[in-house]
Amino acid sequence: MSLPSVESLIEKLAQALTPYFTSQSQPVIVGIETGGAWIAERLQKRIAPEAEFGRLNISFYRDDFTRTGLHPTVRPSSLPTNIDDRTIILVDDVLQSGRTVRAAMNELFDYGRPRRILLAILIDRGEREIPVQADVVGDTIKLDSGSHIKLEGPESLKLVIKTLESHAK
Repeated sequence: MSLPSVESLIEKLAQALTPYFTSQSQPVIVGIETGGAWIAERLQKRIAPEAEFGRLNISFYRDDFTRTGLHPTVRPSSLPTNIDDRTIILVDDVLQSGRTVRAAMNELFDYGRPRRILLAILIDRGEREIPVQADVVGDTIKLDSGSHIKLEGPESLKLVIKTLESHAK
């Protein structure tokens, strides 16, 4: 299967998100660690370098935390001091079950009460377990059961497909 270039998908997201940045409105761009933060940084540089930027590490908000444990390189989240009544553009690399986005929104509400949250996703797998839908999507890709799509980076971003066998190595 041929995967689209990450740069073309980021450009598509940037074009769709640009209208939200006006002289009256400067949303906060927030990326979910790690891939979502890489994409969010590139979007900020393309759309509005002056926009406030944040990163969310949702490790403690995941509903599988007790089963999977803590990743050894957990870094704290970093958000602007005040997100109350602000528009948040929440960015992630792959949307599949919706659980990562749910965890990210739970964390955002611990920081304040945003006016609006827009979800921008590079790749939508379309396999929801909970009702979450992106506002802006780079591309929708269906994969066989047992396959996963992963964003590799951060310097040169590249999408790769991993199967359960190659994922276990």
